[in-house]
Amino acid sequence: MAQTPISTFTGGCLCGKVRWRAEGEPFHVNHCHCEMCRRASGAPIVTWATFPSSKVDFDGPRVVRRSSQIASRSFCGECGSPLTWQGDASPAEIDLTAGTFDDPSSLMPRDHLWTDSRVAWLTISDDLPRYRTSRKGGLTEK
Repeated sequence: MAQTPISTFTGGCLCGKVRWRAEGEPFHVNHCHCEMCRRASGAPIVTWATFPSSKVDFDGPRVVRRSSQIASRSFCGECGSPLTWQGDASPAEIDLTAGTFDDPSSLMPRDHLWTDSRVAWLTISDDLPRYRTSRKGGLTEK
C-alpha cells in the first residue's frame, strides 16, 4: 500500500535569521480578530495555522515570552517578527503566523474567531464561518 505524502511547510521571519519547518497539515487555519492578537501584531487581524507542536522545528534566535495569563508568543530576537502563539490549555499545539509562511497561499483559512472584538471599520466580505469568540462561543450571523 502506498503511503500518502506528508506535507511540509517552511517559513521564517523578516530578516531570515529564524526559520521554521512544520510537518503535516494544520489542524486549523483561522483569522483571529481578538485584541491581544491585534496588539501583538499591530494588524487588525492575524491569520494562524495550528500544528502539533511536536511537528514544528525552529532554527535561529526565536524569543518566547509570556504574553498573557493564558498563552506565550514568540518572535524573532533580531527583527521582532511575530512567529507563534501557544496556549496553556493546549500545549501540544502551536499556532504559526500565516504571514511567515514561505508560501502563505498554500493555506486556506476556514473561519474567523473573536469577531465580537473586530475593529468596526474592517468589513468581512468572505463566506467563512464567524465565531463571536472561540469556536465554542457560537457562530455569529454573516
